[in-house]
Amino acid sequence: MRLIEKVWRSNDPVFQATRLVLTPFAETYRVVTAARGWMYDHGVLPITGSAIPVVSVGNLSVGGTGKTPFAAWLAAELAKRGARPAVVLRGYGGDEPLVHAHLNPHIPVIIEKRRVNGIADASQLGATVAVLDDAFQHRAAERTIDIALLSAEQWEPKMRLLPAGPWREPLSAVRRAAIAVITRKTAASDKVSRLRDAIIREAPGIPVAVVHFGITELRRAARVGAEEALPLSAMKGRPVIAVGGIANSNAFFQQLRDAGGDVVPIGFPDHHRYTSADVSQILAAGGAPDALVVCTLKDAVKLDSIWPATAPPLWYVLQRLEIESGGDTLEKLVVQLTPKIPADE
Repeated sequence: MRLIEKVWRSNDPVFQATRLVLTPFAETYRVVTAARGWMYDHGVLPITGSAIPVVSVGNLSVGGTGKTPFAAWLAAELAKRGARPAVVLRGYGGDEPLVHAHLNPHIPVIIEKRRVNGIADASQLGATVAVLDDAFQHRAAERTIDIALLSAEQWEPKMRLLPAGPWREPLSAVRRAAIAVITRKTAASDKVSRLRDAIIREAPGIPVAVVHFGITELRRAARVGAEEALPLSAMKGRPVIAVGGIANSNAFFQQLRDAGGDVVPIGFPDHHRYTSADVSQILAAGGAPDALVVCTLKDAVKLDSIWPATAPPLWYVLQRLEIESGGDTLEKLVVQLTPKIPADE
C-alpha cells in the first residue's frame, strides 16, 4: 500500500493522527469545491457548448474506478451502433491514450488539457460524439450526459475529501450525473448493496447500474498486440509475479489469486513511469523457472518498450466488462448518443 493510501485508509495511530492534521485542509477543499460548483450552476463560470453530443465518464475519487476501460467500452458500443466517437482526455501519466488506442485502434484519441478544445478537434475530425475520459469535475465543457463511476472496493461510509482522503467531491455530487455506475472487480454483493443504498440516499432518482470488470485470459505483451494468449488456468499452482501500477493494485492481485496463481505482488504508484531499474526489480522476484510475469494492460503499454528480449515473457490480463444491473438505462444512454439514421437510408 502506498504511503498516501495508508494516510487515507490505515487504522495505524500514526496515520489516523495524520488524517486529523489534514482535516482542516479537507474542510477548506470542501468549501472551495462547493463554491466552484455553485458558480457553474448559476452561470458565474462559463460553460462552453459544442457542435456534437458529449458524454463524460468520471468519478468522485482519485483513481481506481475503471474510468478508462469503461470509456473504451462506451466508445466501442457507440461505434457498433453507427456513431463516430472520438475519445478526448488530458492524457495524464501517458498510459490512458495508449490503452484506448490498443482497445479501439480505429477510434481517434485526442489528448488535450482543455476539454473544450479537444471536443472541437473531435468535431473537426468528423466525430459525431465525444467521449470524455475523466471529466466529471471539468465542468467548463458542456456535456449531453454525465456518467459517474464509483468503486465498490474503495467504498467506505466515512468519506474524507482531499487531502485527508481520496474523495474529490462528496457523494451528493452524483446528482449531476445521468447515471451512477458502481464498478467492481472482487467486491462481494453486500458491499455493492451498501454503496447502492448510499447513492440512493444521497441522490434519489438517479439510476444506478453495476458493472463487473473480470479477467478472461492472458495476452503476451510483445509490443502489445501479439496474438499469443494463455487461459487463466495457466496460472493455477504457478508462481505469478504480479505487477500493478494502478490506483487499486490489491483488487488486481486478488483477481490473480482467485484464478489460482501463487501471487507475488509488486505494486507501483498509479501512472508510474517504469524504468530499467523497475524491470530489474520485477525480474529479480521471479525465482522459480516456471513463474509468470503478469501485469495490467495499463502497465503493459509502458513496460513493453523496455522489456528485455532475453527476459521471460511479459503477460497482461484481458478484461471483460459485464453489466450486472442497470443495462436498460445504459442502453438508453447509448441510443441517445447515436445519430438517427433516416428511414429511407
